[in-house]
Amino acid sequence: MEKVNLWTLVMDGGYIMIPLALLLLLTVYIFVERYIVINKTLKEDPSFMSRLRDYLNEGDLQSAEKLCRNSDSPYATMLLKGVQRIGRPINEVTSAIENTGNIEVASLGRGMTWLSTTAAGAPMLGFLGTVIGMIEAFFSLAKAGAQNNISLLSGGIYQALVTTVAGLVVGIIALFAYNYLQARIGRATNLMEARTMDFLDILNAPAER
Repeated sequence: MEKVNLWTLVMDGGYIMIPLALLLLLTVYIFVERYIVINKTLKEDPSFMSRLRDYLNEGDLQSAEKLCRNSDSPYATMLLKGVQRIGRPINEVTSAIENTGNIEVASLGRGMTWLSTTAAGAPMLGFLGTVIGMIEAFFSLAKAGAQNNISLLSGGIYQALVTTVAGLVVGIIALFAYNYLQARIGRATNLMEARTMDFLDILNAPAER
């Protein structure tokens, strides 16, 4: 019994397979690139907040700024804006941190639109290829005349259905990649919010004593 070869399937899918292949490559690239970036965001320096607290309690704002600048993490970038506004009303400090946080979160989500579009669009491209293939198959059958050429029709349908499978595979991969990265971004956002609360607690602590 002859087995179906993956490369043969890809080649039989026709020109619709080209954009589907490009979307697959784009999906893999975005996933790997965003995974690396987000993973760096989730790596914490255990001593960062304690050192920042010590500097702020000592009034050493210059060292606090230097600490934030030397830490390669979005929450450090947020807190740097807060440190630079110490002495102003607390609502201004909070607003500066939140605005910077929104920018950092948006930066983490760069490229996610392509993943969501691919998840929805790849199956549609696959269906389009199938419809086109079916039209071509029936057109070829009609040109063959009244001959009972089942192999001609079945071959055309086989080739047409390949694009549906390819579109669904690409769409499923993009969907899982999108949801996984969104969950990681959610964790990064929670970490940034937690560090913001820690920072505000440090600022409010002297007033509570």
